[in-house]
Amino acid sequence: MPDPLFAELYDDTETLNWDPADQVRARARRRTRHTRLVAGLASAVAVAVVATGAVALAEGPDPVPPAAPATNSPTPSPTGIPTTPTTPPTPSPSPSTAPPSESPETTDQPTLSPPSPDVPAVALLRTEDLPTGFRAAGDDLDGDWSFHAGTSYTCEEDGQKWPGEKAFRGAVFYQGTEGTVIERVERHSEEAAKTTMGNVRREVAGCEPLNPDNSKGMEVFASGLAGDESLLVGRSGEQATSRWLFVRQGELVAQVWLKGVDPAEDQRIAERTAARLCAGTDAC
Repeated sequence: MPDPLFAELYDDTETLNWDPADQVRARARRRTRHTRLVAGLASAVAVAVVATGAVALAEGPDPVPPAAPATNSPTPSPTGIPTTPTTPPTPSPSPSTAPPSESPETTDQPTLSPPSPDVPAVALLRTEDLPTGFRAAGDDLDGDWSFHAGTSYTCEEDGQKWPGEKAFRGAVFYQGTEGTVIERVERHSEEAAKTTMGNVRREVAGCEPLNPDNSKGMEVFASGLAGDESLLVGRSGEQATSRWLFVRQGELVAQVWLKGVDPAEDQRIAERTAARLCAGTDAC
């Protein structure tokens, strides 16, 4: 009697159609090739992954992102006690330079400094005080127009000292290319103002010509024209061409250079000069 297990297996496989042996072998060969192909692809992928990792290691690690900018917020105290902001030290004021209390007592030449409010503009001549045709041309007093310049080209040096002014202001006027009027008003102490007028007289009287063949020195053309004191002086024989008018009112002394101006205008200009000086002094 056959074994029941074999009998059942026989019954199950009796009706099966078995493939020919050639087909079974061909199918086995195809499965073997497919398995080898899959294994080869897997090996290639593994090699590529390893190579990529090696390149990454050779290039170095990714750069570290920059740190966030620091803020001005205070760092909390480790003890939990709030910190008190410190107050910056108050800068000490820079030392200031105090102006000199007094002007120099004596000097050889008038000082050159900016116009001062101590000599008000109303104390100077205006175009209406001068002959017709003059126009105002600012306050630039540069040039060799002054009495000091004139005497230095005409007279031997006498060495006398001149009082230094406390303040000054100037005015310039032109009449075409021929006429020029330049005024310089100085403020002194009243005693120094008187000394200045006396120095003008002494300079003229004591003038020793530098070149006697070309000049006879200086002379006083007129005096007492206006104001507390006044003098009209110039080079001998040149009154018709140029001269200097000095007028004093109290502490103020005006020096006016008249070039190309008709001498007949001297008296009126002296009076107008004195009247203008009264606007800058209490002496009138």
